[in-house]
Parts: sequence; structure tokens; C-alpha cells
Amino acid sequence: MKFFKSRKKIAKRNLELCFPEMTGAERETLLRENFENMGMAFFETCMAWFWPAWRVKKHVKYVGFEQIEAIQKAGKGVLIVAVHSFNLEFGARAFGVHTTGYGVYRPNTNPVFDYVQYWGRSREKKCIDRRDVKQMVKRLKQGSFVWYAPDHDYGRHRYAWAPFFAVEKACTTTGTHLLASASKSLVATFTITRDREGTGYTMILDTPMDAFPYDDAEAAAIYTNKFVERSIMRAPEQYMWLHRRFKSRPEGEPSLYD
Repeated sequence: MKFFKSRKKIAKRNLELCFPEMTGAERETLLRENFENMGMAFFETCMAWFWPAWRVKKHVKYVGFEQIEAIQKAGKGVLIVAVHSFNLEFGARAFGVHTTGYGVYRPNTNPVFDYVQYWGRSREKKCIDRRDVKQMVKRLKQGSFVWYAPDHDYGRHRYAWAPFFAVEKACTTTGTHLLASASKSLVATFTITRDREGTGYTMILDTPMDAFPYDDAEAAAIYTNKFVERSIMRAPEQYMWLHRRFKSRPEGEPSLYD
């Protein structure tokens, strides 16, 4: 199919750009595993949207979540930085099963699918339209957990050029800085990975970033990307390499996908 052929080409190029130190054979192995994981995404989305809460929780090992009680007692909001892995939907649901919070989402242009998507995503948590920055800041100021993923190329709107793996200039949203500085919230990364044995999932909530640069948007983008890279490397075969992460380029620089 044309879709899979084009996405495979993009994923292959992303791996070349991000991991030039790998051999061609190593990248081909990672690419194959990546598309095997993509095939599982449909089933994991169905699990996320339709499984009862007890069944979701049964399959997840929660790591680092013991710190949530202390954070809540301190009255601090937490901006949860996630990444676009293929089990993103399942991770969001599993997080909501454990801890009440808000998820940032993009409404679908198809009203029927958007209804199903919103219903599935809001079963354990409330959703905030990604354009509603005021609502995100409000909830963070109230001490809530707000979950979002800043790892894609969202174009030249509130952005900075920051390293992303081996690519020195990747268009990176400064939304993390905007939300954190406006709300004075903590910032912490979150990762969910499918166990290689197929026995379940491991969900990690890292300790809040201790040196987040609240006063510098560009520095915050660079700093956050390092944590995003760490999250991805916990299971690189499960990350969505099929998106054009480097579609935006500095003025005068050629496309990395031609």
C-alpha cells in the first residue's frame, strides 16, 4: 500500500538521521521491529478505549508513581511530558486509571471518529483541546496533572531550534516552557513500554526535572529534548518514527526528506 511505503521511507530516513552511528543492518532490524509494533497499535488502542479499568491496571507495572502523593500534598501541578509511542493511547488510559488528570488532544476532523476518540480518551481523565492553552495553565495552577507530548515537529509557531538525537536543528515546540513558566508547575517525563516477553507493560513516571530553565524558552526546548530522547530509548522500536520529525528546516536549508 502507498501509505505504508511512504511511511516506511520516512521512518528509515529518521533512523538514518538520528542514529548515524548504527550500521545499516542495525537500522534495518530496528525498522522491521518498528513496523511490527505499528501493527499492534490498533489492538492497543482498542484495549485503551474499551477495556474496563481493572483489566488495564492488571497488565501494567507502575514505577515511580509512589511520589505522586507527596507532590499532591505539596499542591504542585505537574506537566507530564510523554512521547508518541505506538502504545500512546494505552499509556494515557493506564495513567488515568492510576491518577486523575487532564490529557491534551487534537480533535479529529471526522466528527464521528472524533466522538469515539474523545469518549475513549476521556474514560478516566478529562481532555483539553491542544489549542486551549489557558485551560492547561489553569489546571496546572490548580495542582492537577496535565499530560501532553511535545516530541513532534509542530511547525514554526512557538518553536526553537534544538538538537534531537544527531540532528542539530530540530524544530521543537516551546510549549513546555510556556505551560511550565506560566503555571510554575513541575515538569516530569512519563514512559510506557510493552514488555518484550508480551507479559504486560511498564509505566515509568520519572522524578520532576530539577533544573528546568523556567526563564529561557530555547534552553527549555534543548533541555526537554534530552529527556524525550531518554524516554524514546527505553524502547526505540515502539516509537512512531513514521512521522516527519524534521519537516521544518531553518531558512535556506534543504529538506531532509528529498
